[in-house]
Amino acid sequence: MLARHQDPIAAIATAPGRGAVGIVRVSSPQDLTPLVLALCGRTLKAREATYLPFRAANGEAIDHGLALLFPAPHSYTGEHVLELQAHGGPVVLQLLLARCLEAGATADALKHVRLAEPGEFTQRAFLNGKLDLAQAEAVADLIDASTEAAARSASRALAGALSAEVTTLRDALIKLRMLVEATLDFPEEEIDFLQQADALGQLQRLADQLDAVLDRTRQGALLREGIKVVLAGQPNVGKSSLLNALAGAELAIVTPIPGTTRDKVSQTIQIEGVPLHISDTAGLRETEDEVERIGVARSWDAIADADVVLFLHDLTRLGQADYEAEDGLINARLAGIDASRILQVFNKADAGAPHALPADAITLSAKTGDGLAALRQRLLQQVGWHATPEGQFIARERHVQALKRTREHLALAHQLVTQAVPALDLLAEELRLAHDALGEITGSFSADDLLGVIFSSFCIGK
Repeated sequence: MLARHQDPIAAIATAPGRGAVGIVRVSSPQDLTPLVLALCGRTLKAREATYLPFRAANGEAIDHGLALLFPAPHSYTGEHVLELQAHGGPVVLQLLLARCLEAGATADALKHVRLAEPGEFTQRAFLNGKLDLAQAEAVADLIDASTEAAARSASRALAGALSAEVTTLRDALIKLRMLVEATLDFPEEEIDFLQQADALGQLQRLADQLDAVLDRTRQGALLREGIKVVLAGQPNVGKSSLLNALAGAELAIVTPIPGTTRDKVSQTIQIEGVPLHISDTAGLRETEDEVERIGVARSWDAIADADVVLFLHDLTRLGQADYEAEDGLINARLAGIDASRILQVFNKADAGAPHALPADAITLSAKTGDGLAALRQRLLQQVGWHATPEGQFIARERHVQALKRTREHLALAHQLVTQAVPALDLLAEELRLAHDALGEITGSFSADDLLGVIFSSFCIGK
């Protein structure tokens, strides 16, 4: 993708399907005047919408609409950008796009105009310094946001909230690196110099700042990724009823017949703006039914991939030997999963008799709704969610991992500083590695293959 970033590109920038308005976008490092004359029949004033016919090669009007020209560098991509706003029919937009490609191919002053790849307009904005990498990712996150809180947080990240946090950390790290590397030039005075400059104190303050940013970034990643929650347990313990109660809709079929749910039923809801991807699975049991057996196998796959597993129990059947035996078999198989991911939930509190339950157990009634509020809060606590008072920004798991690597290198640097005779060359290297890991977030230190992966996940036209 990077090798062709000098080519003029074109794409439909609005979503597929019919709409009132559709946009075709062209971006080019070269002057777009030949293309403008071919399509519009006249020159355009910069950043001024002009109503006119969009012309085919034979001069006939393909459509009438607004044309806008954004000369470089004052555009989204930092290049020359032409936007054609036409009626939003898919055929009209395809005709306009084909005309852009045709006119670009025949214009002597332009290189061959080609179709844009996914995310290529935003990638050019990044390459031309209009956005850093964290802001570019926030563009896609804003488009894909599944909750209002996620959309607001993505907007903050696009405005540079995450980037500002990283820049503050980077500046403090650069200051510390300069101190250590300058000390390398005066080995006979290195210990006194580091102590006078409070290198240990600077390092500790930097680590504390990083911990605060890491915590906020984890929260932002939860807003973007959401939480994968799986409802598991024997047949007829109320999994489908609980899914319906949490979703506030009749999504899953509820009957007293064991094995009603034979495949995974999923729904995304939100709690305090955090998306929860909840899956109701087939009841866990041995069965001769081939279809149900496949469903049970898929249930175990979903459990292995879940962030949180709600292991449902039926309060009305506690104490029954066959029921307890089946629960024991499920517990034995769940033993291979991190216990911190499993919540013990006891359903049918409206009908079940009192029992001595584990201290951390959740008791509820999916039928009446009692206990659902406590379950929602427990789910957020389980994944470490807490809203930050200073405002949330969206983040990705790669940001979290980059900050974790930065923290690890700072911890190693701390060990080196506290030695009786600090190994300054090793200290300088740990600080450099911390700096590189931090730079991965905003793209100041990024491999081309990472950029390819990030921008290929965007929609075409963005």
